[in-house]
Amino acid sequence: MKESIQIAKSIIEAEAAALLNIPLDDSFDQAVEYIFNCKGKIIITGMGKAGNIARKIAGTLCSTGTPASFLHPGDAAHGDLGLLSRGDVIVALSTSGKTREVIEMLELSHHFGIDTTIGITSHPDSTIRSLCSVVINMGDVKEPCPLGLTPTSSTTVMMAIGDALALVLLKKRRFTKEQFGLRHHGGYLGRKAFEKC
Repeated sequence: MKESIQIAKSIIEAEAAALLNIPLDDSFDQAVEYIFNCKGKIIITGMGKAGNIARKIAGTLCSTGTPASFLHPGDAAHGDLGLLSRGDVIVALSTSGKTREVIEMLELSHHFGIDTTIGITSHPDSTIRSLCSVVINMGDVKEPCPLGLTPTSSTTVMMAIGDALALVLLKKRRFTKEQFGLRHHGGYLGRKAFEKC
């Protein structure tokens, strides 16, 4: 087997192992309840690669019956924090939980009447753990990058947790194929959703 294939295989195996080791507990269920019962907006945030995943999670929530918006924490520091209002729920993604922009956003959100914040993080000493109402623990994630730095397994885990939240909420809302189709009117998925409606 070529070296590049061996390396790729070990990376994929490491990411698969990280997924299987997510320590889901009652915190996940509590996060589902917070989002399900939210009377305001669902705001998803994260910086860097976590921000890319946060944007995708917001999109998946929107398409499955839970309207959500992505708020870039850097933009939040320059006026976009005004998106927040009482009754909103923030979901903050940060593997280390020490990302300055995310911490600042969580700290300042209380000035806008935000009482419920959900953290998705890995590090036991994560700062956002103390700033969130509930924390979904990603587990002890090891990046398979030769440098041990590039976000890979960590972003895979974040994505899976976001997908799990969205699809549990879909089921809890009794979201139908027709409702799905109405949100995907521009392409193949929308046509497929209406095939047997």
